[in-house]
Amino acid sequence: MFKYSSQQNGFSAAFNILRLIFHNTVRHVRKSHGSPLIGLITNISQAIILVAVFSFMMSILGISRNSVRGDFILFIMSGIFLFLTHNKTLGDVASAESGTSPMMQHAPMNTAISITSAALSALYIQFLSVAVILTVYQLGWGGVEFQYLPGAFAMFMMAWFSGAAIGTVVLAAKPWAPEFVRVVQTLYTRANMFTSGKMFLANAMPGFMLAFFKWNPLFHTIDQARGYTFVNYNPHYSSPLYPLMFSLVFLTIGLLAEFFTRKRASASWSAR
Repeated sequence: MFKYSSQQNGFSAAFNILRLIFHNTVRHVRKSHGSPLIGLITNISQAIILVAVFSFMMSILGISRNSVRGDFILFIMSGIFLFLTHNKTLGDVASAESGTSPMMQHAPMNTAISITSAALSALYIQFLSVAVILTVYQLGWGGVEFQYLPGAFAMFMMAWFSGAAIGTVVLAAKPWAPEFVRVVQTLYTRANMFTSGKMFLANAMPGFMLAFFKWNPLFHTIDQARGYTFVNYNPHYSSPLYPLMFSLVFLTIGLLAEFFTRKRASASWSAR
């Protein structure tokens, strides 16, 4: 619709793309709430409520006695934080502007910028939420100690990356069968409540149950994160390479599928 043409060298083109990603990321952060502070407080409240609910539930069921030796609340938070980061990133990327969005009529905007901005906005909110909650917990109760903080942070980033990769596939498939894809996305996020393993330790699971969890990249990510968090836990049934390979494969499929969809997109699809 609108033509955009200018002579740019490689540096200026890269700078222009980064500038567009930055501004679009800010727009994504402010999309749900006019004030980013309100959005951050809302996300922090959701995380705190989940931590409180699961702590109470596991204490009632007596599961807390079988958890890893160490801070029980930190054990819960290590699962909840990665669970929320994965699912919220998936949802944000899946709802990013596609090829049929009116935003794509304004060059040099494209779907790659849209997907990247959606993923970065989710990472920004989740990282700030985790930092604020851990800081408050450290100041109020103390005891926030990580065996290997860079490894735990790498698993946090892996939860974000895997959510973005799966969200890209959902975004590419949604124009073809919106209702079906929405149901599949809902089923996956609901299944993560159990199959992510945020309430259990992989080492303490019986062998016949592991098959129900090991397919999920978030299960491996959370289990590895607990290995980097607690000195008394060494993961035996999870691998950091599985979620990485899983995410790279899904990201490749998602980008190829998105390119295929974008080339065949129709303006009437947005009315479906």
